[in-house]
Amino acid sequence: MPRVKRSTKRNDRRKKILDRASGYFLTKSKLYQAAQEAVERGLKFAYTGRKQKKRQFRSLWIVRISAAAKLNNFSYSQLINGLKKAGIELDRKILAEIAVKDAPGFTRLVEQAKTALVSEKMIKKLSYSKRFDSTARGDAPGRFAFRAFSEIM
Repeated sequence: MPRVKRSTKRNDRRKKILDRASGYFLTKSKLYQAAQEAVERGLKFAYTGRKQKKRQFRSLWIVRISAAAKLNNFSYSQLINGLKKAGIELDRKILAEIAVKDAPGFTRLVEQAKTALVSEKMIKKLSYSKRFDSTARGDAPGRFAFRAFSEIM
């Protein structure tokens, strides 16, 4: 089997690493081994930086939405919950943009979230009162507790 010296591929790979390392300090831009370590380290930081960028923007959007919601006497968590209940599917990026650039539009969104939360609370309250209403079952009001206890046992 003939011996392979890899001259062009080896040179291309080294050239690519040294090109990526151009601008680095001292031997990190001149010598291959130091340049390779520096480039790998830089690529690792670039990868984690791309992940952190997504986190940081999401937290920025949340801060902006929360500030705008507080101007409308509403908390961030209540707003997000109300929007989900109302069926409004806007992501945090768009909500933050609306909060910054279109305050009246954001106020309308807050009002829709409030009405959705209020109507959902009313539905829960009605269903809860029907479940535990003694007159709905035909019992006397004072006997409900005893009957419910005896059903459990």
